[in-house]
Amino acid sequence: MLNPLFYLQAIGLAIAQIWANKARSALTTLGIIVGVASVTAVIATLMGLKTKVLTEFESFGASKIFIFPNRPDNAPRNLYPWEEIRLKPHEVLAIAEGAPSVKAITPITEIGMTVESDDARLEGLSIVGIWPDWHQCERRGILFGRPFTQIDVDQARQVCVVNEAAIKELKLENDPVGEHILLGGRRFLIVGVVETIQSMMFGMSANKSEIFVPFSVAEKLQDKFFFMRCSALVKSPELSDEAKSEIRFILRRERGLGAGEPDTFAVEAIDQYISQFKALAASVTAIAGGIVGISLLVGGIGIMNIMLVSVSERTREIGLRKAVGATPAAILMQFLLEAVTLCLAGGFVGVAIGQSLAFGLTKIPNAGLEKAEVPLWAVAMSFGFCAIVGVLFGMFPAIKAARLDPIEALRHE
Repeated sequence: MLNPLFYLQAIGLAIAQIWANKARSALTTLGIIVGVASVTAVIATLMGLKTKVLTEFESFGASKIFIFPNRPDNAPRNLYPWEEIRLKPHEVLAIAEGAPSVKAITPITEIGMTVESDDARLEGLSIVGIWPDWHQCERRGILFGRPFTQIDVDQARQVCVVNEAAIKELKLENDPVGEHILLGGRRFLIVGVVETIQSMMFGMSANKSEIFVPFSVAEKLQDKFFFMRCSALVKSPELSDEAKSEIRFILRRERGLGAGEPDTFAVEAIDQYISQFKALAASVTAIAGGIVGISLLVGGIGIMNIMLVSVSERTREIGLRKAVGATPAAILMQFLLEAVTLCLAGGFVGVAIGQSLAFGLTKIPNAGLEKAEVPLWAVAMSFGFCAIVGVLFGMFPAIKAARLDPIEALRHE
């Protein structure tokens, strides 16, 4: 059993060897440095994106459910035509009245229209038709004025709600409530200003102009078989599965689907997307880490080469140590610790560079990487991998050194 003090002496000797051959050590560990820096930077980028996307998901709320038309897989179009699988307003009303786990629900449809104010004109702006429950489902309040009421929907009033981006693009007053704008040539009264969304997901952007009208108005402005989807809010996240079952039962009943017939719609909760994204992010992180980790293997080969050179250069030293009583185990451990120390030194530099790259990523404007950071597990993984590389690629030179014949080693020139 080797004395614990031996390990400290061996590490000190390894550091002295690295310092005595600074240029050679730096070039030797270059592969390790590049590999570790790349791994940590990639993981920081993926962690930043993951945090950003999950934050966006959570902003939608864990109690959110999406409903949209969906043709069964591999089903012929003539068997399931669009007019049958599309969602209809009466189906949404049936869900609102018959699903006890659903707190709020709104149909959503969009129309591309020309929008005009006294001072500006926007072509092809998407006008969104909604129910009053939309504000509750999307968690977006009114800043000025009022939201839509059920009377607005029932009487198909030509009123609208705009967001701050639309106010800016249409050159309206900061509080435009009471002003009129033209939507597709029709005069609409602005009754409210809706809170601007901060999400960049699902096609929504903080800088996008948004104009909302009562769903009944949007319904009249489209053809008979227009597209619509639904957004629903569950009373609590625990009731998500129950709410999905209720919605599925009601839609199948409304569509007259038999026991053996597939669903012609899809009902999905936000937690499904979160789980799927986490699994995808973990897979991408593992694959990216594996690809970049090839640099570490290349670096390990460089470590092995330089350790073989070191054994050759220090053959007489090894013979002398053996002559004065050093055991093969001590010689092996000495060279093995030198290889591991060299790898860990490269790993330390690589982590420092990776941390700098991660910090730089947070400063890139509009990249969405403000949360990019190197987690502690990635740092531990980097050093652990460096140690493993040092052991694996340092073992052969260390064994070669331990097996040298002391007499032959002392004769070496």
